[in-house]
Amino acid sequence: MLDLNILYSDNHILAVNKPPGILVQGDMTGDLSLFEEAKRYIKVKYHKSGNVYLALLHRIDRPVSGVVLFSRTSKSAARLSKQLREKKILKNYHAIIHGHIEKNGFFKDYMIRKKVNSYIVQSGNNAKVAELSFKRKASDGKQSLVEILLRTGRHHQIRVQFAHRGHPVVGDFRYGSNRKFPLRSLALHAHSIEFEHPTLKNALTLKLNVLKTGTTI
Repeated sequence: MLDLNILYSDNHILAVNKPPGILVQGDMTGDLSLFEEAKRYIKVKYHKSGNVYLALLHRIDRPVSGVVLFSRTSKSAARLSKQLREKKILKNYHAIIHGHIEKNGFFKDYMIRKKVNSYIVQSGNNAKVAELSFKRKASDGKQSLVEILLRTGRHHQIRVQFAHRGHPVVGDFRYGSNRKFPLRSLALHAHSIEFEHPTLKNALTLKLNVLKTGTTI
């Protein structure tokens, strides 16, 4: 069992801090998943006797830590999914990347997924647009700490777009890093998510502490 770090909970939504190395949703490995642990948490906390409804709205990669948002009702799931489609939910990440990068920038690429990896390609029938913007927060010349606003949600998007430009995320051996990061993780953290509450209609920002680097950056 996983000791969940609950960031926000009410009758409509649940937000959890996912630790690195944990799946968001179960797969063929049968390993522990955040989704099943969140359902178990609701069942115990609210004394649910039957099946627990919980909808997964988005995912972050297994080695990545940070905010994951779930919906506790079908109505809120539909409304939040609509916000996602309309790009009204803002997802902010922090990452440590190899090299010194410009102070700010915007990436727009076309990406495709092939099995467990994703790639940047020329535009084509199967390619999807991938967009993000970033600001450099610190650098020691060898590494940079960047804050990223993810504008689309492609598979491994942040990892691939930075690696394509010679700046892989620290710890990301899949896409070119040669440095180990602790706890089988990457130096990539889903720092905050901003959205409109599906029933109360007020703006919510759920935020975590900045990525703990253990470096001098």
